[in-house]
Amino acid sequence: MSTADTTVGEMLAATVPMARTLRLEFLETTADRAVVRLPDQAEYHNHIGGPHAGAMFTLAESASGAIVLAAFGDQLSRAVPLAVRAEIGYKKLAMGEVTATATLGRPASDVVAELDRGERPEFPVTVEIRRADGAVTGEMTVVWTLRPNA
Repeated sequence: MSTADTTVGEMLAATVPMARTLRLEFLETTADRAVVRLPDQAEYHNHIGGPHAGAMFTLAESASGAIVLAAFGDQLSRAVPLAVRAEIGYKKLAMGEVTATATLGRPASDVVAELDRGERPEFPVTVEIRRADGAVTGEMTVVWTLRPNA
């Protein structure tokens, strides 16, 4: 993990109380991929002993936010990243720790070009949630925007 990885994870943990509350672990944060783990914690289990759906939503949304910060952190002086909408599908039973891997759905250069033209770009981030055995337990898409500063 590089210094940039630690910085993004620390920044999210410092500014997003839910990331701290769930003790999310930011394993990788680059402009190409973000990987975040939710440790197995009994206080965040559901009625069948796995991670609660709300905890998995927060995990995936946090991974999407990590890649957005890694990809567009150099734009923060002129735009604010905001989640526009999110959709999640729970595919298989999740038990134990789960890991979310986020990827950008559009090239960052295309998004920045729209911002350069004075537009408010929107772009998807896709996230897979996996159990320790590699099975995909959930999939999420978060549509983000870079809202230009006034």
